[in-house]
Amino acid sequence: MRSGLTLGIETSCDETAAAVVQDGTKILSNVVLSQIDIHRKYGGVVPEIASRKHIEAMFPVIHEALEEARVSLADIEVIAVTYGPGLVGSLLVGIAAAKSLAYALGKPLVGVNHIEGHIYANFLEREDLTPPFVCLTVSGGHTDLLLIPELGSYEILGRTRDDAAGEAFDKIARVLGLPYPGGPQIEQVARGGNREAYEFPRGLSEEGNFDFSFSGLKTAALNRLNQAQQKGEEINLADFAASFQWAIVDVLTTKLLAAARKHAVRKIVLSGGVAANSAFRTHVQECATQAGLEVWYPPACLCTDNAAMIASAGYFRHRAGRSSGWELNALPNLRLGDD
Repeated sequence: MRSGLTLGIETSCDETAAAVVQDGTKILSNVVLSQIDIHRKYGGVVPEIASRKHIEAMFPVIHEALEEARVSLADIEVIAVTYGPGLVGSLLVGIAAAKSLAYALGKPLVGVNHIEGHIYANFLEREDLTPPFVCLTVSGGHTDLLLIPELGSYEILGRTRDDAAGEAFDKIARVLGLPYPGGPQIEQVARGGNREAYEFPRGLSEEGNFDFSFSGLKTAALNRLNQAQQKGEEINLADFAASFQWAIVDVLTTKLLAAARKHAVRKIVLSGGVAANSAFRTHVQECATQAGLEVWYPPACLCTDNAAMIASAGYFRHRAGRSSGWELNALPNLRLGDD
C-alpha cells in the first residue's frame, strides 16, 4: 500500500475530472472528461447541461482514475474537491461525490479553491519550486496577480475589474466565427498574422497599477469589426487575431514583470488556461531572461482544468491542518484569500 495518496475531484465548469496524486507532486492518474463537443454548438457552456453531464460521468471518471493509478479507495488517504469558484450546479456534483466517499471511507475531506489549484499545478512532477514568487493566474473567468511569500499565503496585487483575459479571448473569437473554446482558436489563427497590424488599447496601463481591464479592448475590437463591415472593408483574420492576442499578452507580461521588480522576487509563475498560450509563454520567457528572472509554468495539459492540481493543493492544505467539515458547500463566487 502506497502512502500519501490524494484523490482529487474537479467539476467547476464543464470538465469532469478525477486524479490520484502521491505526496502532492507525483501524478499517478489524471482523468479529464471534457464536454467541449457538447457545448460548442451553443458557443459556450450551458450550466444546466454541464451539471447533468457531471452527474452521469462523475463516478465512472473516479473509477477510471483509481484503475489507472492501480490503487483502491481504501488506499486513498485524503479526498480533495473544488468548492469554488465556478458554476454552482457543477460544483455541487463534485462536492456531493467527495462528501459521500469521505464519509463512507472515513477519510479527511479538503475543499480546494479552484484558483489555488491552478497555482499548485506548478508543483506537479516538480519539487524544486519554492516561494517567494509572483504568480499570474489567467483563465476564462479569472486574472489574478499574486505575491506568494510562502505556501498557502497569498497577497493579492491585482485582479481584473471586468472581463478576464480568457473571457475576452472567447468573446472576440465568437464574433470572428471561431468555434468554442475561443482562446486556442485565436492562438492558432494568430500564428500567421502580424501583431502590429491593428492598434488596440491597453487598459489600466499607468505605472504601479496591477489591476486588469479587458472590457475596453473587447469593445475596441468589436468597434473595429463593425466599422469594417459598414465600410465594406475586409479584415485580415490572422492579423486581427495576432493584434488582439498581442494586446492581452503585452499587458499581462508588463504587469507581471513590474510586480516582480517591485517586490524584489526572482521567480515568476504562470498558471491557468491562458498560461497554455504559446505566444504568452514565449514573450514572458524572453522578457524574464532579459531581466534575469526564473520562469515557471505547468505543461499545457495541466494549465486547463484538471483534478491533479486539486489533489496537489488538497494534499498540502491537509498537511497544514486545513481540512474541511461536512458543512462544505459550493461557493460559485469564491475568491482567493476568502478561505
